[in-house]
Amino acid sequence: MADRRLQVFHTVARMLSFTKASEALHMTQPAVTFQVRQLEEQFNTRLFDRTHNRITLTEVGQRTFEYVERILDLYKEMDNSVKEMTGEVSGVLILGASTTIAEYMVPNMLGKFHEKHPSVIVRLKVGNTDSVVSMVENNIIDLGIVEAPVANKKLQLNLCREDELVLIVPPSHPLANEKSIKVDKIKQYPYIWREEGSGTREVIHDYLTEAGVNPGDLNVVMELGSPEAIKGAVEAGIGITIISKASIQKELKLNTVKIVPFEKRMVRPFSFVHQKQKFRLRAMEELLEFSKEYCAAES
Repeated sequence: MADRRLQVFHTVARMLSFTKASEALHMTQPAVTFQVRQLEEQFNTRLFDRTHNRITLTEVGQRTFEYVERILDLYKEMDNSVKEMTGEVSGVLILGASTTIAEYMVPNMLGKFHEKHPSVIVRLKVGNTDSVVSMVENNIIDLGIVEAPVANKKLQLNLCREDELVLIVPPSHPLANEKSIKVDKIKQYPYIWREEGSGTREVIHDYLTEAGVNPGDLNVVMELGSPEAIKGAVEAGIGITIISKASIQKELKLNTVKIVPFEKRMVRPFSFVHQKQKFRLRAMEELLEFSKEYCAAES
């Protein structure tokens, strides 16, 4: 119901990119440009300075942005207030989840949430932990679910549950029948890393460092951005890896990989992250409350 031109302008102004704004809004770039141009024609002034591949807000554009933020927040408050009075829980929520969580936790959680609130539409964006936190910081998503600690103190972090990370090897591997090992032993074998920016990689890096192992000493033969690809590489005998225990239940049943326990367990948090000060829709409040119950039941 809020003026679409204001929503589009607000997104472009936050991201300072027509391309990124079009992706976030699920619109074509010409459509985004058209909406902004309409607003500029209404005010008979430029809202952005465009130089080469870079845009910046003009002085008028900055003032407009400040008012638009207040208008959109006020609209959300009105929408939320009316829905509270009528008892309706509806709307669109945009979630972001890091890869492991998106593949192995979110589908079940959102399925149960949809049963309870069928009028809420949830859109999911998947990326590594760094990209999800960045989307929260830039208001591209309403709520993020990540698998590593978050350094930004301006964001609100709520623990869902702990997840154990384990070493997996092919069944024929020399380590496959070990009862437990010191973590420095993995340096002797080809290792498969997650990509830079991955929450899993960050947690493993910190664990190794605390154990006195230099992550740079690992015999890295491959870096992959997907847990499924990494599991496939381990099954093919390319190397060993450390991965979420929650993601390998099928492989354990099929006996295509084996867990080799470390002497000291490796755990990391699954957490919800969102803006502290941002006005929250009732649908988001319901999802946060539901997620607490879900996480408690799954722990």
